[in-house]
Amino acid sequence: MATGCKNASTSIPGPMADPRLNRSTTRESRSTSKVVGIYGVPGSGKTFLLDQLKQELGQDHFEFYEGSNMIANLVPGGLGAFQKLDEQEKLHWRQLAINTIGKQCADSGRVAVVAGHFMFWPKEEGAGQPVCTPADLDIFTHILYLDVPPELIAQRVLDDTERSRALPSINHLHKWQQTEQTQLRHLCRHHGILFSLVFPHPTLLEKVSTLLRDFRHHTEEYNLACAESRIDEVLVAGGGQLETVLVMDADRTLVAKDTGALFWKTVSNSRRSRDEECPLKTLFSGPLGYSYTAFRQAALLYEEAVMDEEFNVLCDEVASTMTIHPEFVSLLRLAEEREHVVAVVVTCGIRHVWDKVLEREGLSKTVKVIGGGRVADGFVVTAAVKAAVVARLRDIHHMHVWAFGDSVLDLPMLSKADQAIVVVGEEETRSKTMDEALLNAIDNDGLRARQTLIPGNVPPRLDTTKLPLVQLADPKFIDSLIHQRTRHPLQVLHATDRGAARLLMTPMRDATVAGPALREAHRRVGWYLATEFLTEMIGLEEYQIPHVQGHPTTGYRLCREENTSIVALMRGGEAMALGVNDAFPRAMFVHAKRPEDIEPNHLRQHTVVLVDSVVNSGKTVVNFVKHIRSLHATIRIVVVAGVLQAQSVSEGSPAHALARHADFSLVALRLSDNKFTGRGTTDTGNRLFNTTHLP
Repeated sequence: MATGCKNASTSIPGPMADPRLNRSTTRESRSTSKVVGIYGVPGSGKTFLLDQLKQELGQDHFEFYEGSNMIANLVPGGLGAFQKLDEQEKLHWRQLAINTIGKQCADSGRVAVVAGHFMFWPKEEGAGQPVCTPADLDIFTHILYLDVPPELIAQRVLDDTERSRALPSINHLHKWQQTEQTQLRHLCRHHGILFSLVFPHPTLLEKVSTLLRDFRHHTEEYNLACAESRIDEVLVAGGGQLETVLVMDADRTLVAKDTGALFWKTVSNSRRSRDEECPLKTLFSGPLGYSYTAFRQAALLYEEAVMDEEFNVLCDEVASTMTIHPEFVSLLRLAEEREHVVAVVVTCGIRHVWDKVLEREGLSKTVKVIGGGRVADGFVVTAAVKAAVVARLRDIHHMHVWAFGDSVLDLPMLSKADQAIVVVGEEETRSKTMDEALLNAIDNDGLRARQTLIPGNVPPRLDTTKLPLVQLADPKFIDSLIHQRTRHPLQVLHATDRGAARLLMTPMRDATVAGPALREAHRRVGWYLATEFLTEMIGLEEYQIPHVQGHPTTGYRLCREENTSIVALMRGGEAMALGVNDAFPRAMFVHAKRPEDIEPNHLRQHTVVLVDSVVNSGKTVVNFVKHIRSLHATIRIVVVAGVLQAQSVSEGSPAHALARHADFSLVALRLSDNKFTGRGTTDTGNRLFNTTHLP
């Protein structure tokens, strides 16, 4: 934590000379609280802005600190005593100051806004001395830098009648600012801190207040929730007839160019600085990679680069140079003509540009864009967000999803889709890292995809055996894309690719585990599937519970849990069913060896959860479902299994035929392509009860 006073030391290290400042820290090692630094050279108006922010934002959600005041409060003797200390002692008190602020912030749940200094640089010295500490870089989550013209700072010093300060050199101030900005930008990216310049515009207070409000609530979880809410809105607007969704990446998929790179080239050209490297390239090739933090930083780059009016003009200019590939225009027109198909553009790029591109093509009324670009958009799109959007469409909204993408960022999305199409463009513009990642996704992660070449004469990726070719204009392809499907597609949720599933399935597959240990493993799986999937599928309801501190608070349980029946399909399903019952203790528990064992009084009007360890062909499940439907035609039925053979829920299977009922779905720990059926020593029931020796 830097004090507001000049450091008296004459030992002036060069830029980033302190190796402690260059060590990277991970955001995971920090508190979840938010601490925002307000930096700038002396005279840039940090204290004045801090006072304005107090009045504007209040202190319900924010705390405001002067770094020098905190040090003065902590050091015996105040700032006068602090200035007499040696450098090591000053480092101790600076770090204690920021750690104290961080702790107060974490305890209160408020956002800390801290005015301080990054370095001191007397004009007679050849280099400045950073007073930013390793603790600062560990505690700060955001830093805003007041980029005030040196001429204005000099004038402020001249006009300041309350403080007597030497009139600074304009050249020295400029060099000081440039050094601080360069070093801070570097350090923030290596320490996961969001950084942005802010300028002394008449709307400075409004701008910084908006950013602080955004910083307060924005997390990766919040970001994902906003994106999911957006896709929900798109589907609601599409009406109740929707069955198929086309999810399309934008840059280098729908068009040959990258709109983000073109935007920054246009900015550089307008400022006659054509030799500058694209800021996005620098950012994403740095330590943040393509993380959530990196995309948030990209949004702040757009904020500091141009004002709102100029941003709109630049987006217009970029959009005017974009032409969507004719093959995609045709697909989008087909989707426009059919009530059961909707197309969505999900882009990591600038939403505003893509709104304008679609508007120019006359498609903006039917094709919606899910994207960010600026803070006002509310969220940023990452590879994880793309994948989550597709998963939500498929698993929650029960849509049949086609995904189109061209790069590594699209692979998670392609892997979640029902149908994945890799768009392959010109060799000189296509992603250079895609081939290796794509091959790994196919060979090791189970991705099944096809490729389309645009234009048609470019060489394919990989080979056409691993990645078969498809032509977007082929009538058979178009028919497969737009034909109407069942109104109630079979809902299957599974955890196959999750780390939790790999851990939980290990003892179940271990031939040395049997009897009570295996039953306990199955019980844990039942509890996991109940809490992870059934709560999402069926929903939760609130109820009042006594808090440990003595006041009432809100608890949660399964929606209409007391009207739910858990049926253990004997004998292999009992242990797992007990785990489901652990999660939902108010539900009825029923044993059933045959469908007829389920009687009318076992059906408690809301949900029946059928639990078995393994579903092979699905015939047993179908028989139970038909019997239950004969007793109660509309009751929700959910099948829970440890292993679900993929063939049992494929198109044309007995279980798939039940999809005409909207309230029938399946949940499994693992979806398997292995058609092996256990017998004797490999039968799950025998292993569960140590009866593998019986004939």
